[in-house]
Amino acid sequence: MSAKKILMLVGDFVEDYEVMVPFQALQMVGHEVHAVCPGKKAGEKVRTAIHDFEGDQTYSEKLGHNFTVNADFDEIQAEAYDALVIPGGRAPEYIRLNERVLAIVRHFGSANKPIASVCHGAQLLVAAQVVEGKSCSAYPSIAPDVALAGGEFIKLAMDQAHVDGNLVTAPAWPAHADWLAKLLQLLGTRIEL
Repeated sequence: MSAKKILMLVGDFVEDYEVMVPFQALQMVGHEVHAVCPGKKAGEKVRTAIHDFEGDQTYSEKLGHNFTVNADFDEIQAEAYDALVIPGGRAPEYIRLNERVLAIVRHFGSANKPIASVCHGAQLLVAAQVVEGKSCSAYPSIAPDVALAGGEFIKLAMDQAHVDGNLVTAPAWPAHADWLAKLLQLLGTRIEL
């Protein structure tokens, strides 16, 4: 297996599990992962939020860990990466207002490179207009946005993921095992026991 170079878009109050787990897991299997945040340089931190499912009508939110970005947002070139990972949480809601973030997402969409989005990460897919004519999953409250952007929302159990071409999407962090397995399959990653 040749190692892939993966870009991860984050921001303050990214969902804790949705940034930490894929960042570490993708490195564990030999891929290089660069986590970037608009306005931040390598070594700076973003705060995370822990979203939990505790029986309420929606998730609850608690302060998570600090996460250190390891590349400079202003210096990365999307063309140098093989795949894009978009964690959820609160970050996608506001980093989608950054035109360079949208241009990066559009690059991966038009180049048909793997894009793995979980939970509210689909807000970036919608804002970058890469869901039109595609099906994807996300946190259920994003379903109207996907439909308005010309995509088909796929309702899944919280521990499942969906693939449509280059898009690997899931509703929330309980889907990590399925979501990451499907991303690794798209990347051609082979793990031998």
